[in-house]
Amino acid sequence: MLIINEHLSIADTELQETFIRSAGPGGQNVNKVATAVQLRFDLGANSSLRADQKVRLRKLAGHRLTKDDVIVIKSDSHRTQSANRDAARRRLAQLIREALPVPVRRIATRPTKGSVKRRLDNKRKQGLKKADRKTIQTDD
Repeated sequence: MLIINEHLSIADTELQETFIRSAGPGGQNVNKVATAVQLRFDLGANSSLRADQKVRLRKLAGHRLTKDDVIVIKSDSHRTQSANRDAARRRLAQLIREALPVPVRRIATRPTKGSVKRRLDNKRKQGLKKADRKTIQTDD
């Protein structure tokens, strides 16, 4: 059971783990033992997340999301299979946690009179500065 927060958890049956040879630390052992983990989470088949949360999760997953709507997380930074497994599960849980809250909608506001005045004053000064750089035409 992968616990996301106090209200949400993902069953182990929804997660698929594959152990592969690692490119990380481990010396000669790295060529013999499959310590890296590839964690797959089928987002389309999941029923514990709401549709809006799935949309945000798809956006956050980025390159980790396959065409089959599966999130793939690979971990090979540790020397042991169990440490890599825990790291991949932590990363998936963190990714799901980031997708859960509904983003606050920005309310458009008008600029204050003071900010408009300052912007126009700076714009006028900048224009005068550039106008002073022009060459003066003389009648000869």
